[in-house]
Amino acid sequence: MPPRQHGHHRADRPHAAPPAAGDGPRLRHPPGVTSVRSDALSRRKLGLADIADVRAYERERDEFRPHVIELKRRRRVHLGTIVTLVFENRDTIRFQIQEMARVEKLTTDAEIQIELDTYNPMVPEPGQLCATMFLELTSDEQMREWLSKLVNVENSVLLDLANGDSVRAVVDEQHQEGLTRDHVTAAVHYLRFELTDAQVESFATGPVSIRIDHPDYLEVTQLSDTAHAELLADLR
Repeated sequence: MPPRQHGHHRADRPHAAPPAAGDGPRLRHPPGVTSVRSDALSRRKLGLADIADVRAYERERDEFRPHVIELKRRRRVHLGTIVTLVFENRDTIRFQIQEMARVEKLTTDAEIQIELDTYNPMVPEPGQLCATMFLELTSDEQMREWLSKLVNVENSVLLDLANGDSVRAVVDEQHQEGLTRDHVTAAVHYLRFELTDAQVESFATGPVSIRIDHPDYLEVTQLSDTAHAELLADLR
């Protein structure tokens, strides 16, 4: 699926991620990241019945939004000073769709289905982790320095497991074509990790680190106990 973009093409140009990356909705769309599973109606995927209409969402938003912000805090991993991963799950993606519908005044089933088709691939299946990667660049000077240096950074992220395995994140090919050029990267990328059953068990039993092996940005962070528990629930 090719990237779909808002009228002023946020996804088509480098930009700085907002403070506390991932707390608010991302306007506009990530590309459809192809799921390793073929059952589009997975129990984890969202359907039309899961998305409240605008009036109903307004009634729950004051409670749901802080819940998702806290959830994202627990699932946020910093790698060095400028890279942050926010691991997505069913609630974070539902929030994204609800906020999109609210902002863009989407009311029909057909309009909501487009959002579901776009975002559902970012809901992890068992054995998967899905993450939004932010380059948190807050000045023009930083963007000029880093967006050219970090070309291909989205293909440079790995999970290091206790059994010695390393699982490299994969990115949808159309996403790469849409957001990365030969000379400059984008400030937001959409990643997926696919683990075997044995790797899931290794994830469960030992420390796990996330590493970037880009030649211009070498960083590693061990998952906190909180993040580890959150992501293990995704994998199982």
